[in-house]
Amino acid sequence: MKQSKLTKAARGRECQVRIPGVCNGNSETTVLAHYRMSGTCGVGMKPNDLQGAWACSACHDACDGRSQLIDRADARQLHAEGVMRTQAKLMSEGVVAAC
Repeated sequence: MKQSKLTKAARGRECQVRIPGVCNGNSETTVLAHYRMSGTCGVGMKPNDLQGAWACSACHDACDGRSQLIDRADARQLHAEGVMRTQAKLMSEGVVAAC
């Protein structure tokens, strides 16, 4: 599958999800972790890359439910905050623009 510019831009970045006690702080493992929400994704359909947060492997695992180190609702909230932080960074770098 071809990666988008926003997916590629996640490489080597600081984790923006930052789950306390979970985040490994390893920018070498950072990927774009898509926030899944009803109406924006489904079977065979990923959310738009603007609905993604730069997440280290440990935070990504928690957000996707692969690890049980944090309550699912807390992980979703921290993931959403990470999406907003990621968007703010992309805007400050001129990669995306607010309307």
